[in-house]
Amino acid sequence: MPVKIRLTRKGRKRRPYYHIVVADGRAPRDGRLIERIGAYNPTTNPATIELDFNKALSWLQKGAQPTETCRAILSYEGVLMKKHLLDGVKKGAFDEATAESKFDAWKREKEGKIQAKIDRLAQESNAELKKRLDAESKINQDRAEAIAKKNAELAAEAEAAEAPEETPEAETETEVEAEAKTEAEPKAEEKTEAEPKAEEKTETEPKAEAESTEEKAGEEKAEEKAK
Repeated sequence: MPVKIRLTRKGRKRRPYYHIVVADGRAPRDGRLIERIGAYNPTTNPATIELDFNKALSWLQKGAQPTETCRAILSYEGVLMKKHLLDGVKKGAFDEATAESKFDAWKREKEGKIQAKIDRLAQESNAELKKRLDAESKINQDRAEAIAKKNAELAAEAEAAEAPEETPEAETETEVEAEAKTEAEPKAEEKTEAEPKAEEKTETEPKAEAESTEEKAGEEKAEEKAK
């Protein structure tokens, strides 16, 4: 069987990466190899490929047969394109300089597409991140508003619970003031009644003085008669 260009699995469970190797077609997948020419990591986006371009081209020219996955990798890296152009040079379709210029133009176009994909993925990642941050910010805002509303309700309930306790005290104070006012009114009336009595007493004193004067005058007259 011919020599094959294929992958050998490495890494751990659910986190694989692969070596691109040249091996005998009769050897098991992870068995003995002839040469390692690169590595392939499919877990990244875009996939990470490390390839010795010249070695891969040399083995293709020697007749090595790539597996389907390795053929896609070699096409992606331009190895198959370069082999096709060199075959055209051998057939006399164009010279080597033309082949190099065509390959360089294809390579630039390919790199531009790869870079565009990387930029697009970065923009999508940033947009997704911004979307998640906005959603998280909205959730936090709604949560803060709910907490503020709850606190306001609790404060209102607390004020409502304190209000009935204050009302009896106010009523008691009002009653005390009313009683004090009621008691003050009779005292004022008693004081008013006491003032006329004082006036009556003042009027009685001149009458007593007049009677005393009359008695003295009567006594004097009686003494004169006795003489």
